[in-house]
Amino acid sequence: MALITDERGGVLVDAGHSPGHAREIRAALAAAGLPEPRWLVYTHHHWDHVWGACAWPGVEIVGHVAGEAPLRAEAARPWSHRYLREQVRAEPRLGPSFRARALAMDSWDDFAVLPPTRTFTDELELPTGVRLRHVGGRHAADSTVVLVPDSAVMLLGDCFYPPPVHLRQDGDGPDLAQVRRLLDDRYHWYVSSHADPMTLDEARAAVEG
Repeated sequence: MALITDERGGVLVDAGHSPGHAREIRAALAAAGLPEPRWLVYTHHHWDHVWGACAWPGVEIVGHVAGEAPLRAEAARPWSHRYLREQVRAEPRLGPSFRARALAMDSWDDFAVLPPTRTFTDELELPTGVRLRHVGGRHAADSTVVLVPDSAVMLLGDCFYPPPVHLRQDGDGPDLAQVRRLLDDRYHWYVSSHADPMTLDEARAAVEG
């Protein structure tokens, strides 16, 4: 997750993996004297990026149009610990993902999966100057990178990661060619969702190495 904020308003990048996770982040923002975000951007529709959305009241949720249908389908599922166990028994390859969901959720009360309330296709610029660019890829068809030009930061989400474990085939790995296409001298920092931030030089060295 990331928060980009100035006098024009705050943009939250991804919602957290659960309502409890989101509430922890909200408390940390309040303790730091930072305002509640006005926009919530999904980098993609996977659960660990969106399940906290229902704990962010009053935000406009923005996501790529390709993520809308999967999230509506997810919203219709009868989520519970029992349902997760039943699904893993039926399809064992779901085990890593669904066990992680079970651990993330301490309560299902008032839980809801929320599709975006505003979608885009190729690119979108928010009133704060934050830019969203659809890049797609094997990890998720709706993968979006978030560009913060005045801070020279690019937030990559999971765009270059291999497919989720239950969909992964032998030989699947990070899509370094996609990263090479994204590297840009105007952006000095590259931040993926599950790794430490990298400078432009570090990112170039990593993809070439």
